[in-house]
Amino acid sequence: MIVPKSAGVLRGTRGLATSAAARTSSVTLKALGLDSYNLGVYNGKWGGNGDVVESVNPATGEVLGAVQQASTSDLDQTLAHASKAATVWRAVPAPKRGEIVRQMRNALFEKIEPLGRLVALEMGKILAEGVGEVQEYIDIADYAVGLSRMLNGQVVPSERPGHMMLEVWNPLGVVGVISAFNFPVAVYGWNSAVSLVCGNSVVWKGAPSTSLTSVAVTKILAQVLEANGLPGAICALATGGADIGRAIAEDKRVNLVSFTGSTGTGRSVATAVQQRFGKSLLELGGNNAIIVHKDADIDLAVRSTVFAAVGTAGQRCTTTRRLFLHEDIHDEFVARLVKAYGQIKIGNPLEPGVLCGPLHSKQAVAAFEHGISDVAAQGGRVLHGGRVLHNLPGNFVEPTITSIAHDAPVVHREIFAPILHTIKYANIEQAIAWNNEVGQGLSSSLFTTSPEHIFNWIGPAGSDCGIVNVNIPTNGAEIGGAFGGEKETGGGRESGSTAWQQYMRRQTCTINYSGTLPLAQGIKFE
Repeated sequence: MIVPKSAGVLRGTRGLATSAAARTSSVTLKALGLDSYNLGVYNGKWGGNGDVVESVNPATGEVLGAVQQASTSDLDQTLAHASKAATVWRAVPAPKRGEIVRQMRNALFEKIEPLGRLVALEMGKILAEGVGEVQEYIDIADYAVGLSRMLNGQVVPSERPGHMMLEVWNPLGVVGVISAFNFPVAVYGWNSAVSLVCGNSVVWKGAPSTSLTSVAVTKILAQVLEANGLPGAICALATGGADIGRAIAEDKRVNLVSFTGSTGTGRSVATAVQQRFGKSLLELGGNNAIIVHKDADIDLAVRSTVFAAVGTAGQRCTTTRRLFLHEDIHDEFVARLVKAYGQIKIGNPLEPGVLCGPLHSKQAVAAFEHGISDVAAQGGRVLHGGRVLHNLPGNFVEPTITSIAHDAPVVHREIFAPILHTIKYANIEQAIAWNNEVGQGLSSSLFTTSPEHIFNWIGPAGSDCGIVNVNIPTNGAEIGGAFGGEKETGGGRESGSTAWQQYMRRQTCTINYSGTLPLAQGIKFE
């Protein structure tokens, strides 16, 4: 919720509740160095001249606090500071940069419980997932510390005598990170930790609705930088809305823009960055499927499906949205799945035993309702759920199971809510084709005990997604692998494997120590 700037700073605290939940949020904010009103720009100093945006608890509708967002002028100044900081940071040896990231990791660990609780309060995911998200940042920081000693190039054999050819990697400069509401800590962590050891400064714009989390994380990192006498703008923050994101995408000082969000917005970001021949890393939509073949371990597949479809209230980019069931096990599986859904506890994400919290916003609830209407209009039916829970104070809906045709338009549309479409198939080739027929290509999973099906699934005729799993859900990726997808998911890769190379520039260097000038390809130029 945006509070008019003309209303003054105190308007940023209007509507603060006095309930037990509000008292919990007050304790959480205090533990993280936050208040009811906070500045949302950091570039070595805290400031902000944009709108004041209130963060609202999606489970209760209560205001948690407010953040003064960046203006475009604030962003311009922040990018200037980040560019200057990048020249300092790149001169620090990579293993020393890793030491700073190690200290950041320890500082995050010290705040893991209140930071995880803030994620639960502001985003709406259950507390275990909120703490787990902070742990994911800690894990990628551990990974990045080791990586700082392994940013290896290579020696390439030269065809010319007395010559040495090398491939080396150097920092890009400034990396802009635009992250989404659903992972307000981890997505920045993937980008930031790896980008920092690669020698870049980072400018972060999180989702406006999770600005408190953005400020809290930046405060933790800033303390580490300041304690080491390093420029704070190495980890800069510019909270804000679409105008700030657009300005980051269009600014030539930002060498790489890493964007996580919808396919539509990602297309606009990519176009803006390409117009200036910058680099982009895109993590966009996912319309992920689980295939359960007739030889699968049904117990394992049911448990996995429930977690993948209901976890984070269906608001992960890797959430399972399509479930393909072999015709021989379809009816039994659906019956067991409906029974399992009936046992899911929905409610306040801070309460023990709750497995499904609220949707993040009223807009998400409207998208859920639209999706349910489309299921009925397109020949499908609801097998479980399908209702908005108006008896609860926040943005709660029932996790929903439908039965519908594989090619219904609603099935091909990513709806960021816990709606799972079940579809019967006749053979594995048909299931793989249906898995691949949607525009997105993030995550996919096959449940089977057949080696033949497993290796076909991960081979050239199998899934066309960036993440191809067997006997595990579509969500819950580990940090050691490259995370990302194909097609309308954007093609970017974050986290492990060789993803670090996107944050650096590759240079081929040829050194002549012969004292003569032999040319390549045997060319004579005399």
